[in-house]
Amino acid sequence: MTDRAVPRRRVRARTLLGISGAAAVLALGGFWLGQGADRANAVSDAPQTARAKKEQQGQRDRASASAQFGAAQELPGVRDCGYGELLLEPKIITLSCANGGAVASDIEWDTYATDKAEGDGVVLVSSGANGSARTSFPARLTLSRPRKVDGMLAFTSVEVVYTGLTPAGKTTETYSIT
Repeated sequence: MTDRAVPRRRVRARTLLGISGAAAVLALGGFWLGQGADRANAVSDAPQTARAKKEQQGQRDRASASAQFGAAQELPGVRDCGYGELLLEPKIITLSCANGGAVASDIEWDTYATDKAEGDGVVLVSSGANGSARTSFPARLTLSRPRKVDGMLAFTSVEVVYTGLTPAGKTTETYSIT
């Protein structure tokens, strides 16, 4: 029976070693996770282009303007074909929702106010089977007719004025975007 007996010191040493190891793993894991948060902060602190700084400042200005003036001065958004959440200053707007044959993209807004928004972009027009042939046309876009849609203020119309070549010879087109 004595060959089965295990000294108590050895059991306590193993227990203490196991507890110490677990504590070390937890401490290193916490350090590692903390470093991950520091890396995330480093991205936001990294140097930015003038365009990125301008966009961030514009977002901060709009947020503070909304907070100062409340809901009475809320800026209208745009819902893609009447679905999804409202987007302020969207970079892409589907113009022909029935078939997706015309999409405004790369939109840079000059003004974005409660009654209208104006900016420049490119209108991509699909032709051919399954929209395989895309042609792009530079254009000036104007959002207008803000209305309450499903309880939210949204622009309901976009006017497209082509600044160069035009699809099908039209210089101006107006789309309903509700």
